[in-house]
Amino acid sequence: MSTAHVLLGLLAGGPRHGYDLKRAHDDRLPQAKPLAYGQVYATLGRLERDGMVTQSGQDQDAGPERTSYQLTDLGRERLAGWLTEVEPPAPYVASTLFSKVVVALLVAGIEQTTDYLTAQRAAHVTRMRELTAIKTRPGASVGDIVAADYAIGHLDADLRWLQTTMSRVAELQKEVTA
Repeated sequence: MSTAHVLLGLLAGGPRHGYDLKRAHDDRLPQAKPLAYGQVYATLGRLERDGMVTQSGQDQDAGPERTSYQLTDLGRERLAGWLTEVEPPAPYVASTLFSKVVVALLVAGIEQTTDYLTAQRAAHVTRMRELTAIKTRPGASVGDIVAADYAIGHLDADLRWLQTTMSRVAELQKEVTA
């Protein structure tokens, strides 16, 4: 994820200060890793340095003084360009789950690998149920639903892979014992 581009997108609706941007990020991307305040302010500093945002004022609502930022024309252009760029599919498998299964097959043996695959499947199913509950709860926001759908899609793909791998391990076990 490009934090800079997400912040530019949040600023597209009008000026905001860092605290408000952090809250908006965490509210609008509910299943994403929350941003740290330091990350927001460091990113705003780079965006300002690069001419994509500018300070638009100061306010002090019953707390410390806060600087508001707004998009510049360059920031709007960069945001528009980013929104039209197609994300390339990941060129490599970069999953702890995949790595763990491969290493388990190499080191732990078939029985332990099968036990791990079974436990991992149960964890995935539990998480899918949690996400389904989020989607169906009264008052769920569109952001909550879209984020849950995205996560469920990935979990579903993992579950299909786990099932296929479980079948392959069973075949491998037959070969070893034959």
